[in-house]
Amino acid sequence: MSTNSSQDDAFPWHLGIFDAHCHPTDTMSSIETIQQMKARVLTVMATRAEDQDLVTSTADKHGVKSSDPEKWSREECIVPCFGWHPWFAHQMYTDDNEDGGVNGDRLVGDAKLLHYQRVLQPSRPDPLSDEDRQTFISLPDPTSFATFLQQTRRLLQQYPYALIGETGLDRSFRIPEAWNAHLDLWSRRDSSLTLGGREGRRLTPFRCGPQHQKKIFKMQLQLAAEMGRAVSVHGVQAHGLVLETLSELWKGHEKEVLSKRERKKRGQDHASVEAEMDSGGSKENEKPKPYPPRICLHSYSGNASNFKQYLNPTIPVRVFASFSTAINLSDAMDEETPASFEEMIKTVPDHMLLVESDLHTAGDEMDRRLEDIVRRICRIKEWGLEEGVLKLGQNWRAFAFGEG
Repeated sequence: MSTNSSQDDAFPWHLGIFDAHCHPTDTMSSIETIQQMKARVLTVMATRAEDQDLVTSTADKHGVKSSDPEKWSREECIVPCFGWHPWFAHQMYTDDNEDGGVNGDRLVGDAKLLHYQRVLQPSRPDPLSDEDRQTFISLPDPTSFATFLQQTRRLLQQYPYALIGETGLDRSFRIPEAWNAHLDLWSRRDSSLTLGGREGRRLTPFRCGPQHQKKIFKMQLQLAAEMGRAVSVHGVQAHGLVLETLSELWKGHEKEVLSKRERKKRGQDHASVEAEMDSGGSKENEKPKPYPPRICLHSYSGNASNFKQYLNPTIPVRVFASFSTAINLSDAMDEETPASFEEMIKTVPDHMLLVESDLHTAGDEMDRRLEDIVRRICRIKEWGLEEGVLKLGQNWRAFAFGEG
């Protein structure tokens, strides 16, 4: 066991700090600061219509071109991720709820209203009240999710080191009112921010129903399986449903766990059995898997008991959990670490841990928060700083590139 790190120890940035989940394209003016950051690589998420092209343009300039850090130029400092966030799931329709009224790949008129009646909660009676009708009309025209998946597949082909994210499930998020209900706020909005965020708008009473979210989430997981890419997963008040969705994909493909007696009977030691299982030792395992190879539960907000379900040795997916000061510690910089967070970090096995900022702007503040969360984790795990940074870097490469 290493000597516990001190807050006064110099931070070993030179060993490589990797942000497993962030959103700098929400503030495009910050992108040019990435090359000057102390963190080595940012894993940059797309979430909605307004930021897919922004992640693409950032990847064109700063995307890594190899999984080998020794080959990266200083300009190579992001891994792009393309996905559709559950906060915007209502803006997509799937083929099974298309009911006429399609203009190109968008739902309009009564078909648009019917879509929102179907996918939003609390449900609204038919006919709609004038107030509900105006609320639904003000929301974006729903877009074909099949079209989005085709576009995402092309982007994953174009960027061979890109991942899928951010996607997932969220039972708590309420949809903001449209900007046309906030014209004064619109006139004063910060134009440097990418559209799509709440930005002070009032919230409607509506949430996207979990079953519609699940369809959108599951289809992205299936694309990740097809393309062999890792996925960054959002889960808020939906930890059971996230695991349920993943389990549906890997059902029937669970790893076989042998007892010592069974291994001895087969004439295999534990290492050879694990190697066979990981490499896919049968013709069945050589077929494309129906589940993604790796997932990261980003800023994981479940409790230690929830997380222990992911420690089941039969799970065939490599699971990681990342943590941030912004979400897991409610921005409590330089304050004492809560006991519940310490318990959570102690529960996550060393090889599953990742760190992230989840910030919406790159630069010094992102570096500061990454250093804060790394120091806390090293203290909890009783790692020396250099030891911890090396472990976390190795874990990030395993998540992003499948190494190790």
